[in-house]
Amino acid sequence: MTTKNLRVRILTGLTLPFLALSLAGCDAALAPEQAPAAVSSAPAPAAGAAGEAPASAGTALAQLETIAVKGRAPKTGYSRDMFGSAWPDMDRDGCDERNEILQRDLTGITYKDGRCVVAAGTLNDPYTGRTIDFVRGTKSSSAVQIDHVVALSDAWQKGAQQLSSDQRMSLATDPLNLMAADGPANGSKSDSDAASWLPPNKAFRCEYVARQTAVKAKYDLWMTQAEHDAVARILASCPDEPVAGNGAARTEAVAVEEAPAEAPAPAAEPAPAADGSAAYANCAAVRAAGAAPIHSGDPGYSKKLDRDGDGVGCV
Repeated sequence: MTTKNLRVRILTGLTLPFLALSLAGCDAALAPEQAPAAVSSAPAPAAGAAGEAPASAGTALAQLETIAVKGRAPKTGYSRDMFGSAWPDMDRDGCDERNEILQRDLTGITYKDGRCVVAAGTLNDPYTGRTIDFVRGTKSSSAVQIDHVVALSDAWQKGAQQLSSDQRMSLATDPLNLMAADGPANGSKSDSDAASWLPPNKAFRCEYVARQTAVKAKYDLWMTQAEHDAVARILASCPDEPVAGNGAARTEAVAVEEAPAEAPAPAAEPAPAADGSAAYANCAAVRAAGAAPIHSGDPGYSKKLDRDGDGVGCV
């Protein structure tokens, strides 16, 4: 055997075991780095899944999950007139909506005419936390204004363009969407949503955004992503905040328009009370009978169903 061949055999014999050991060492060195890659290839858990309980039924936080999130539509075509006249008498009781909301939200009221027009009263303002003495007058009435909780311009850009004129009128006059408030605070809000304006009174913010959420759910309006996130942040601090008013259901006008064209089933009659008169146990019974909202003079109407005393119960 030549010296050259001997050298090849020695190198070959040494190289193969050495390569095997080297590769094994490389595998061991790479193993810790490969583990994270295997983990990262798994799908990420859904938001809120880790350690967060789902929103409880009947809460504003749960209702927020039902609101569509879309971009803001153009304001083209908007005017206040698209939502009907400013303060009509919706329940035809001889008193306009502005005065009915003042009657609901103020205390210590005196009347100009003895029954409807509020001449003076006191507002415990939810937006600022201040107490405001309201006195009717050309220079003083603006101290207390009636705010649309969901501004009509905001509603127009988030679905109200698709509503009928009657539905828009209902939105503009719905007690759920109306609130007596400090005039300057209402002015600073203008047509902002929750992403750009919140009440200075932080103690009222949970109720405020819950009310906005309920109005948007009731009239099938949407939110922008920024608005949705702002509402979610507020409600995260008060996860048990209940759905405001009867906002879980859409308006009767919306439901009727989208229902199949067939005669509605007759509403169930209220159960007779002990004195022989008709009566409903509560608003749940009124709604189950298809009689909501119930008006003063309707069979089964009672003051216990009409908390704000405006003649319309279970709204």
